Amino acid sequence: MRLPLLLASCLFIPLIPFTPQTAKAETAVKQAAFVDGLAKTLTDRWILSDVGIAWQVKDQHEDHLEFSGEKVSAIIYYGNDEKGNLSLKRKIVWPMLRTIPNDTHASLTHDFPLSVSPVITVNGKANSQERVIDIQFDGVLTIESQIDETVSLSRTLAPSPTAPIVVERFTITNMGSEPIRLNISALDYRVDTQECAGVYGVYSITASNDITGEFTLSAGKSLTSFVEFKATKQDQKASYNPTVELAARQSYISSLKTVLQLDTPDPVLNKMFDFAKLRSAESIFRTKGGLMHAPGGGRYYAAIWANDQAEYINPFFPFLGNKTGNESAINSFRHFARFMNDDFNPIPSSIIAEGDDIWNGAGDRGDCAMIAYGASRFALAYGEREQAKRLLPLIDWCLDFSFNKMSNHGVIASDSDELEGRFPAGEFNLSTNMLTYGALISSSHLNRELGREAVALRYQQQAKELHRSIERYFGAKVQGYDTYRYYEGNDKLRAWIALPLTMGIFERKQGTLDALLSPLLWSSDGIYSEAGNETFWDRATLYAFRGIFSAAETDTAMRYFKYYSRKRLLGEHVPYAVEAWPEGSQRHLSAESALYARVVIEGVFGIEPTGFKRFNLAPYLPTGWNEMCLNHIRAFGDDFSVCVERKETEFEVIITPAEGKVQTIYWAGDKPLSASL
Repeated sequence: MRLPLLLASCLFIPLIPFTPQTAKAETAVKQAAFVDGLAKTLTDRWILSDVGIAWQVKDQHEDHLEFSGEKVSAIIYYGNDEKGNLSLKRKIVWPMLRTIPNDTHASLTHDFPLSVSPVITVNGKANSQERVIDIQFDGVLTIESQIDETVSLSRTLAPSPTAPIVVERFTITNMGSEPIRLNISALDYRVDTQECAGVYGVYSITASNDITGEFTLSAGKSLTSFVEFKATKQDQKASYNPTVELAARQSYISSLKTVLQLDTPDPVLNKMFDFAKLRSAESIFRTKGGLMHAPGGGRYYAAIWANDQAEYINPFFPFLGNKTGNESAINSFRHFARFMNDDFNPIPSSIIAEGDDIWNGAGDRGDCAMIAYGASRFALAYGEREQAKRLLPLIDWCLDFSFNKMSNHGVIASDSDELEGRFPAGEFNLSTNMLTYGALISSSHLNRELGREAVALRYQQQAKELHRSIERYFGAKVQGYDTYRYYEGNDKLRAWIALPLTMGIFERKQGTLDALLSPLLWSSDGIYSEAGNETFWDRATLYAFRGIFSAAETDTAMRYFKYYSRKRLLGEHVPYAVEAWPEGSQRHLSAESALYARVVIEGVFGIEPTGFKRFNLAPYLPTGWNEMCLNHIRAFGDDFSVCVERKETEFEVIITPAEGKVQTIYWAGDKPLSASL
């Protein structure tokens, strides 16, 4: 039937007038379609297991991961070759055995290929193949192989949490119906380094096993032995029990699971968060300069950085309540404070070689902004008044240093930024200024807690003025988006335009969101450092997630966050956040995992410290979730949990301390709420 002309015309009139809100909705639909399309391209190599993740080996693939203890770190390269046989290399680092020159990278390092293993003979025949069946990771790496039609071999690798050794447990099982003759050769591998190459002279690098000889293995029975990879100073006597060290590692992993527990309807996020806690906390080294958290990656140990430690991970440690983590944070600030000076010369970017030397090869990277931001947030979340007082001189000095570098435009200069000249940053960059702004906000809260009201008001006013200057100087249209230029003359979108959102500045929220999630910046691996360049750094992507959550764009943020988490946890390179690509071959640097955890704490739950017992909270539930919890938070000197449940017209937020009254708050979700313990 032909419709009347008027009615037919009406069919083409939009039911909703075109407004900015309509445009926003259309953009959200496009972004959802984009990331959903990317998600469809993902193939999960790994699956979730009861305790970790597992790879049921069906094709050729190789990967690497890092795990650490207080005196050793190991990067394990593992997988199978084109014939299905095991490929395995253990790259082991001893950070306190310093080499010459004693610079940032001067940790004793040695590669142990697969050939550095005991020879296993079954019924007089040496194993010529080791076909990989299954690989599992739950904080220790277990590789299940078959070396004969009826004989299986399980290798479990782990670092000791406190000793300078990595252990590899061999479990050989007779799966047949008849006894077998089993022979395990002695492994006596030793390399002595040159005396002139070591700060402490000659180092002895060894690999040895505890059980050798011939055995009869009955049907269904197993035999377990250990290989110990160790390095010591020459003639140093050091004896360890590998069974005890492996059990200690497993106990350490279990202990981290009892605190700061994420409980959501998404098991991938829950597990990725567990692994992020582990990688964050394990990379702390007991140096002669005290406990030092370090990034790792085969290059960065027994040293601290203003970004990785002061800015990224130190604000995380109070929430985990990890004793060594908090101690390492306090120690790092103590080391940085050594370099305060009356002339306001820059604090070095990195203190290296167990505290004996420094690195400042990129000049002032805005390091004082990083330190003041991290130290003020740490002090609030740590919740100890006397420790906060000890940090005040460093925070004040760093803020004074920053304001001494302020231009007549009201913005702060630095020689570079945390990317150290890899990308242009101009004389005044957005990162240094946003970190200074964040430091002023937290420092105003901190000074108010300590009774320095005049200082708190001054920092609060300086924050307002810097906010206005940032908007005037950096606010710009870049590649068609109403967002921020990274520096004067910058005409390409940069990943760090997310920083204003992360710090709670939302004037250019929509343009910045659109730019971050546009094809110019967003890729299948996260956010490009610069539009038109395929380099990516996970730290920038993780800051962006925090910013998008902070902007209350929860569904958008969660859609991308879930995609990213699934790729990092179950994809081709697992199970942690990575440093960068192409630089470093996506090393599992430790502080990136802390940034992942902070996406959950500060982004998903919106926790921002505002006092020793007080914090802001914005736990928006994504569509499709009715509840979520963050249990056994150890910040603010307490042990408490935050749960949120969706009700008909509002959210029910329940704060449960270890002792004291449970608080139930009904929250409209219109703005962050203030909570006290």
